[in-house]
Amino acid sequence: MTSVRTIATIAFGFALVPLTGCTVGPDFVAPQPAAPDDWTSWRSADPSLVSEAATDGAMPQDWWTLFGDPVLDRLEKDALAASPDIETAALHYAQARVQLEGAGAAGLPQVNVSAGVARNRLSEYGASTRLFDAIGSDRDALAKFLAQPYTLYRGGFDAGWELDLWGKVRRTIEQAGAGATQQQALLDLTRLSVASEVARAYFDLRTTQHQIAISQDDIALLQDRVRLVTARVDGGLDNHVDLERESATLNAMRGALPALKAGEALQINRIAVLLGKHPGELNDELRAGGATVHSGLPDLSLGMPSRVALGRPDVRASLAQLHAATAGIGIATADLYPSIRLGGGFNLESYQRDNLFDWASRSWSIGPSLDLPLFDGGRRRTVVKLRKLQAREAAVGYQQTVLKAWQEIDDALSGYTSERQQNQRLTARVQNTASALELVEARYKAGALNYLPVIDAKRAHLQAMRDLADNEGRLRMRFVALNKAIGNAPQDEEAR
Repeated sequence: MTSVRTIATIAFGFALVPLTGCTVGPDFVAPQPAAPDDWTSWRSADPSLVSEAATDGAMPQDWWTLFGDPVLDRLEKDALAASPDIETAALHYAQARVQLEGAGAAGLPQVNVSAGVARNRLSEYGASTRLFDAIGSDRDALAKFLAQPYTLYRGGFDAGWELDLWGKVRRTIEQAGAGATQQQALLDLTRLSVASEVARAYFDLRTTQHQIAISQDDIALLQDRVRLVTARVDGGLDNHVDLERESATLNAMRGALPALKAGEALQINRIAVLLGKHPGELNDELRAGGATVHSGLPDLSLGMPSRVALGRPDVRASLAQLHAATAGIGIATADLYPSIRLGGGFNLESYQRDNLFDWASRSWSIGPSLDLPLFDGGRRRTVVKLRKLQAREAAVGYQQTVLKAWQEIDDALSGYTSERQQNQRLTARVQNTASALELVEARYKAGALNYLPVIDAKRAHLQAMRDLADNEGRLRMRFVALNKAIGNAPQDEEAR
């Protein structure tokens, strides 16, 4: 009869296994936001600022290499390898992966092995000795015998398995997977932010260094002009008002130079912090060739609008958050239903060490247990309502993130196009001032002019170059902003 009951219990447990295919709660369906057919649509800028962006390919993930600057390439590589922010984000991703691995363990049988040796003594007047009072004269002898200290040896194992009847474990794995996806997207976002900050600081530095070089040339021209005006005043050709005016201009230019040099040091330190370096450690590398400005920018090749915008790290992170919130509804809903656990154990117990492994020392149990929630004051249903509200909040957040992505892309494209158009005008201006300088120098060499108009023409050319240098710096910043807007995150070196 005992064997029949045991077989019936095991059969009952296996009969429940097919029920584990039921999964409560809503299945996640990724929203499909609307997207334009091309980059000329969904633009707020004036038609003159709307330019066609090539869609025949995607921008390379190491987009800074398009500038052909080996110093910038080394800085980006070192920053991506040494940034504390990236290391922190990578650790968050690793933790999420570990949580995903652990989430599936709840759906597997749990087996425990135990063993122990204990020295025991029973009370002569404990609950277990109450029966002796009915025996009579032998009560004290029996109690003293049972109260003698003895050693109890135990060993065995127990196993349990909670059936995933309503898909709680599956929803937990789904939620953990969405969390890992979110952390991976946030890691990509951190890498993009670090790469963008390094590029911005580097272009700020090179623009400042170019301005320093131009200012030093301008100061040299002003010094020549002051000497010529001084000679003309001494010769009675000019008055002292002209000399004071020229001296004031020279001193103003000299006064602006220290601020530019302080800005240079600021940007060098900014880059050093991003690379985890101490102040001054990058001086030799970043001060060498400081006035160099690389001309030209690559043509835009952004890819299809829908893939670009929806592939941004922040959009992917927001979508994963929505996925996790949706899975949370299923986890909370599963708690409303009964749970069934299959369990069993086998133990050996003996107060005599030599008899511990005798078959007569065995004890065992097997069978299912049922947990049926009847009344909790509405706590479980409140959790379900809360998870639904959190999912709705995540859906609104995802919509806002997508809208923000399109707004940032539109702003970046308009700013880049505007700056590029201005660059064309300023480049033409530099060519005009260079031609004017050649003509003035020719007249000076012919004896038709004194040297003052030559200095003025040179200063006008320097001013045009100064304005162009500022514009080129802003243009490169716009290019960085554009890559950040489209979410063009650099790939992990280990993943390449």
